[in-house]
Amino acid sequence: MVVSYIPPCLNISRQPCHSSYISKHVPSNFRRLCIRRPQMLSSAHEDAVGLRVFVLSDLHTDYAENLKWVKCLSTVRYKNDVLLVAGDVAETYNNFFSTMSLLKDRFEHVFYVPGNHDLWCRSEEEDYPDSVEKLHNLLDACRTLGVETNPMIIDDLGIIPLFSWYHESFDREMNIPNLRIPSLEMACKDFHACKWPGELSNGDVSLALYFDALNEINQNAIKEIKKTCTQIITFSHFVPRLELCPEKRMLFYPKLPKIIGSDFLEILIRSIHGVKGSGSACHVFGHTHFCWDAVIDGIRYVQAPLAYPRERKRRMNGGENWLPFCIYSDGKLSDRVSPCYWSDYYSANPRTPHDTRLAPWVARFYDRT
Repeated sequence: MVVSYIPPCLNISRQPCHSSYISKHVPSNFRRLCIRRPQMLSSAHEDAVGLRVFVLSDLHTDYAENLKWVKCLSTVRYKNDVLLVAGDVAETYNNFFSTMSLLKDRFEHVFYVPGNHDLWCRSEEEDYPDSVEKLHNLLDACRTLGVETNPMIIDDLGIIPLFSWYHESFDREMNIPNLRIPSLEMACKDFHACKWPGELSNGDVSLALYFDALNEINQNAIKEIKKTCTQIITFSHFVPRLELCPEKRMLFYPKLPKIIGSDFLEILIRSIHGVKGSGSACHVFGHTHFCWDAVIDGIRYVQAPLAYPRERKRRMNGGENWLPFCIYSDGKLSDRVSPCYWSDYYSANPRTPHDTRLAPWVARFYDRT
């Protein structure tokens, strides 16, 4: 199968296998394979005492349905609460600014880290010569709106936004052999929609190192949080561990792990939470649109994406009725996201990346070479 256009999101089976870079042009006979999953429940604790922290990623408010969802959030319910936005707010600056303004009107504190879609320049080339300049403009917009992009302590809870980008070498698991898979450049719009200065490239680790270095300015603040706070929540847009994505044989785009995560990010997370983690260590991420809630080596990893309208309608990924997800209330981390298909699956089944036999719902999409 040759995939000519691969935007974020598609998942059309009873075993959801979204990649954020899968073709939307799906034959109708495959659409019928989609079986709705159980609806997730809201985690908001109306009777909670003290600080509440909510998380959300992948808002994609360039879609009218998603922007409407943001506008419909209560202007009263969250007035004393914190919201962590783990990237991919909107492709255009105007949509980004209006979305973050709406969120800031609803929450007392809003924190943000940039996602890849936020830095697309394909519709704004005249205003932004490259994605680095657009990044600085988005951060300026956050300062104007009072949105936090730096670490902060709120009621003894440390909150640390972490800048990141993906690199291909993040993927160290066995590739699927004898399969005609579109190249990263063909499948991932970032290679064309993002514009980088000459020294930065999606083709190596330079971008991942560049974004990782942006965190260095906050090292003193991070040290103070580590010294002061017993509970810390970090968050990023990109994925810090490969175990937070389904195995390649489960994915419609098996090369997805090459464009989702950063080893440098996980190293930084461990330097904050400790190599062994703790019961109060939590990291929130986004990007893949897979709802996720799992503890790995002592750190709880959570993804709570709004995702695309078509994903939500088929209950493949993302959500609306259960979001934003309350990750912290009553002085402790909240209960798990439930049901949470893929992290629930891997809590009961071992990861077997050496198994390169395509899952049935994937195999029928590809012709073996």
